[in-house]
Amino acid sequence: MSKGNNVQLKADVRNEFTRASRRVLRENGGIPGVVYGAGEESIPVAVDFKDTSKLFHTGRSEVFQLDIPGSGKIPVLIKDIQKRRGNVSHVDFLRISMNKPVRVSIGVDFQGTAVGTKSGGILQTQLNAIDVEGLPGDLPSTLEVDVSALEIGDKLTVADIKVPKGITLHASEEEVLASVIVPRAVEAAETEDAGTEEANAEETTEES
Repeated sequence: MSKGNNVQLKADVRNEFTRASRRVLRENGGIPGVVYGAGEESIPVAVDFKDTSKLFHTGRSEVFQLDIPGSGKIPVLIKDIQKRRGNVSHVDFLRISMNKPVRVSIGVDFQGTAVGTKSGGILQTQLNAIDVEGLPGDLPSTLEVDVSALEIGDKLTVADIKVPKGITLHASEEEVLASVIVPRAVEAAETEDAGTEEANAEETTEES
């Protein structure tokens, strides 16, 4: 489990809010954003796009420090990423308290190669992320799930996930994460073969 609250991102306070000023900001490699939450007044900010884009995945589940002139280092999560015509146009940063639990969506990391795939099965994943709740400093970067022992017909559920102490999963324990299934083409062929064998058996019975 990695600790994202050691990561820092520099930000500037935005003082202009026209469409033209936002366009100039983006043309110069920046991106507008806002910091809000924890009962504090919101702060309009500008951040470097390249530096921020490195946090688009981990910053949604791991806390990092947003360094703002006049406000110091603020612990935040990336709450929302807005896009326009396929390009990032705005980022919302959620200010949090390190002493209060937070609920976030964390990606599921399927590890290993299911043994059932070596005998013709297909690994089918059902969930890519799960909501979890816990103190910001305890949140895992991913939820690791080992699928290597899965045979054809086997499945893993939410109950099989091992989470750090103090972390709560907000999902049904019976919900399926991954399973190894028989390819439809093979299943259809087996059904067809079974039907042919049954028909041949009936013809043999009639003839006798």
